[in-house]
Amino acid sequence: MKYDGVDYPDLRSVNQDQTCNIPVSTINPLFALAISYTYTSLIPGITAAGQNKDLIKYTSPADAEFLNYGHCKCLDSVPVTPEGMPTPAIITKTALDLSKMPFLIINAGSVVKPQVPYISFDMNSGNDIRTGNAVDETHVRMALSHGESLGRELAKLSKMVVIGESIPGGTTTALGVLVALGIDAWSKVSSSLTKNPHTLKNRVVEEGMAKAGIPFGGFKNDPIKAIAAVGDPMIPVVAGLACGISGSGSNVMLAGGTQMTAIVAVISAMNRALENICIGTTCYVADDPYSDIQGIANEICSDIPIYAVDLHFEESERLGLRAFANGFVKDGAGAGGVSILAMLKSSGSLTGTSILRSIEIEYDNLTRKQKKK
Repeated sequence: MKYDGVDYPDLRSVNQDQTCNIPVSTINPLFALAISYTYTSLIPGITAAGQNKDLIKYTSPADAEFLNYGHCKCLDSVPVTPEGMPTPAIITKTALDLSKMPFLIINAGSVVKPQVPYISFDMNSGNDIRTGNAVDETHVRMALSHGESLGRELAKLSKMVVIGESIPGGTTTALGVLVALGIDAWSKVSSSLTKNPHTLKNRVVEEGMAKAGIPFGGFKNDPIKAIAAVGDPMIPVVAGLACGISGSGSNVMLAGGTQMTAIVAVISAMNRALENICIGTTCYVADDPYSDIQGIANEICSDIPIYAVDLHFEESERLGLRAFANGFVKDGAGAGGVSILAMLKSSGSLTGTSILRSIEIEYDNLTRKQKKK
């Protein structure tokens, strides 16, 4: 992909031409990570997050702490599974460090409070969407309003704000919001698991919609009710942020996979402009044969740009890192989007391969710590 006359071989446009349309003046990015929680994540087989059911609630705060300190405080361990598979925050942290990109943490309903400085939206965690009552409607409205207010302030700090998320089970709640809004996303959302449990996700969403008494597309013109019925607290927070930032004339990169299409769908359903908004992800999401980020996005707005980065994990000698290329997690904690902006900010000095080498150093440090435990 070309940008400002420079060729970036490890970046590409997924659904448009090979020219990046992010204005040159924006390459002084700011990253915001929204951490959240939904009890939907406790449904067996829904997510790869956490080593067991009791640890899932620590996933998001652990990501936030890792970005700040390089280790966790809420857990007496480092963010690598016993099998050697790391949190995607290892990608995010490496790209942030290499690019010296500033970042902040937003607590959007995490059940465990991270031991880092953060901005709080005073949100409760999301309920299991099978109840048909996922998020209190008044909290959805508050999150959108507060998110827009904060977004306007962030727009004063940077012309390009990258927004990531960390919420276990978030692709299932994203599916719920998409189909409630009339977007045919059945069996199209991604998964942190190597085997995407589409049948389970579809059934969970169907149960939630039935409980809420809504058919497919039943809340097409009411995104607040769609989120309240079958969504999660992260979605209105990030949608509000994006509206506030883009409405103030700055650009937004939604850093994530198919979950970010739900954000785009909510913004579109609110009749808000999408012209300053794009999605940034990894090639592992963009090329995933078991999901369809481009197909979902095209149903919402065919003009929404989607960019993908190749970090060459398949070339790593570390099995835990190579797992990303084999379908484990694929993206998360803003990994893809932050890597994209780190490359653009570097004017080509950072590549997928050079970022991978730095990730390997960080990974080796983590695995050494793991062995000492």
